[in-house]
Amino acid sequence: MSTTGSQPLPLPSRPGVHPVDGGVEVAVHAPGATAVWLCTFDGEHETRTPIPASDEGWWSGLVPDVHPGARYGLRADGPWDPASGQRHNPAKLLLDPWARSIEGDLTYDPAVYGHVVDEAGEGDPAVRSDLDSAPFVPRSVVLDTAFDWGDDAPPAHPRDERVVYEVHVREMTMRLPGVPEHLRGTYAGLAHPVTIEHLQALGVTTVELLPVHAHVDEPHLVDLGLTNHWGYNTVGFFAPHAPYASNQDPHEVLREFKGMVKLLHAAGIEVLLDVVYNHTAEQSVGGATLAWRGLGAGTWYRLDDEGHDVDVTGCGNTVDLTEPVALEMVLDSLRYWVQECHVDGFRYDLAVALGRGEDLGFDPEHPFFAALREDPVLSQVMHVAEPWDLGPDGWRTGQFPGAWAEWNDRFRDTVRDFWLADAGALSRGEDSGAGVREIATRLVGSRDLFAERTPLSSVGFVTAHDGFTMADLVAYDDKHNEANGEDNRDGNDHNRSWNHGAEGPTDDEVILLARRRSVRNLLGTLLLSAGVPMIASGDEIGRTHDGNNNPYCQDNEMTWLDWDLDDERRDLLTTAAHLTALRREVPVLRDHDESVIGWYDEAGEEMTEETWAQDDRRTLQLRLEGDPCALLVVHGGLGEVELTLPPLPESAGEGTWRLRWDSAWERPEETTTAPATETVGPLSLRLYTS
Repeated sequence: MSTTGSQPLPLPSRPGVHPVDGGVEVAVHAPGATAVWLCTFDGEHETRTPIPASDEGWWSGLVPDVHPGARYGLRADGPWDPASGQRHNPAKLLLDPWARSIEGDLTYDPAVYGHVVDEAGEGDPAVRSDLDSAPFVPRSVVLDTAFDWGDDAPPAHPRDERVVYEVHVREMTMRLPGVPEHLRGTYAGLAHPVTIEHLQALGVTTVELLPVHAHVDEPHLVDLGLTNHWGYNTVGFFAPHAPYASNQDPHEVLREFKGMVKLLHAAGIEVLLDVVYNHTAEQSVGGATLAWRGLGAGTWYRLDDEGHDVDVTGCGNTVDLTEPVALEMVLDSLRYWVQECHVDGFRYDLAVALGRGEDLGFDPEHPFFAALREDPVLSQVMHVAEPWDLGPDGWRTGQFPGAWAEWNDRFRDTVRDFWLADAGALSRGEDSGAGVREIATRLVGSRDLFAERTPLSSVGFVTAHDGFTMADLVAYDDKHNEANGEDNRDGNDHNRSWNHGAEGPTDDEVILLARRRSVRNLLGTLLLSAGVPMIASGDEIGRTHDGNNNPYCQDNEMTWLDWDLDDERRDLLTTAAHLTALRREVPVLRDHDESVIGWYDEAGEEMTEETWAQDDRRTLQLRLEGDPCALLVVHGGLGEVELTLPPLPESAGEGTWRLRWDSAWERPEETTTAPATETVGPLSLRLYTS
């Protein structure tokens, strides 16, 4: 290690470390520090350059002779006063919170903790450690971010035409035939023609990528020999996760990510990022010191009066967006991914945490929401909230402002209840007592939640990365987490699942037939309801996690999509593609106002207050007036029902209803003219059009 003798010149700068002629501009926010260094590395040889203090807690200057490709970190000295959130420790090499690239692994040696710990990571957070962390932590990398975008342009699908596909970069292609071995599980693999062909055939307009920000594994997973496969443990909000690239050179990692976006755009597919701005990988005060904590925890995290983290995320810490610098970091990150990487929007993990004010209450007018609304860049892209966290009154579905869309957990739970939990109860001779009012509300866009906002504020989903797959929902009644090194079983109340009479795999053809029909009911309800539907990757091909309810740490064949399709799984894929095609063809299914809605019972009579109030009612007809008109028939009973179709709306003129799809079909069949009265089989969903 050496220290340069010349001081860099102070000058205003963008946050972070950016290449300029002759060197790099450096700007680091460390308001309580007494000294800050830029530390560059040639192999393991470290050169420290002191950075001058600037205004309002910033340290900034020009460091000469540092160029793109340089590996670097930061060090900060200052008070060690844990009760006030001051944990400065010059022995700890810190990542740049604005780093465009992060290279290398994290080893949980005692040296990576700012305080003294033993080999098991246990210790006193109040006692400062003098061990040097540099050999055990990743490096930031200076990047030249130039890229030839050509004529790239966002597909900009209207919201009502979107079909979202939630997907993990690795899981999608690790076993996908036709993708070269060296590209499987990478950004390039996700943009390979074979992958794109599948997405286009399915009718996907938008991929929502599970976290691709640089992330690390938590200590307890490392101890178990597992990984944070999903990536909700961020160490860099500007850096693509390098292991997802086929070429580990830092410049090539970014180029490959951009190339993926460019190729997906050329195929008409938008890219949303699942982003985790609510917490970081540093965990609680007992966790490692990797970046933000070493620069001034009180700037970045919510702390109590004793300097401990206020945790509303369940991950040890909460990023405090009431602090201007933390807010600036998040907004800069979002702009970077839009302007530099051309992504089309974001899904925000535990989004309620981002909108909590000083008193932890949720504020729809929080500065974060106001900034997104007013920003000329960020106001033009899609924002999707996961509308809950673990803080006080954490479920806030329907309360996000303006043009925000939201994951609709009420849609998920209602659809599972109607087709699975309630049907399972009936099969056991129990009283479901649910009626049809709730499923009716979800079919037309959850107006009870979104009030004056459009039904397109609702992102409907039945499954996501977290929880059972669709195939497992119909095959298991319990959670199975043994494969995670845990034994965590819950009953059906949480999953709202139904195994149809056998737990897990079975050779019983009657049960398998019923399970396949139930999957089609779930998928059909999702894709034929108002709002924006989101398909969890692999549900269209019968993906299973073998009953594991929470495979967040399983980067193996349990989570990688299995593309060895038998006839039944091919039929399901054909059905899913048929449903998205029907959704495109019949606009009134996607978005509508109340004036076009009509509700009917199985006799073709308009629903009354009396029939709506029948708790044992399991049949409902939804007529939508449009071009063409649509009729959805929902029958959740275990027996057949005699159905009389309501008349076509007068606007449709002369004609009859045509049956376009029936969930009883193993694969789509030809359109047929429907008789006025016919028999509908048990547990089935039908679509008719004019």
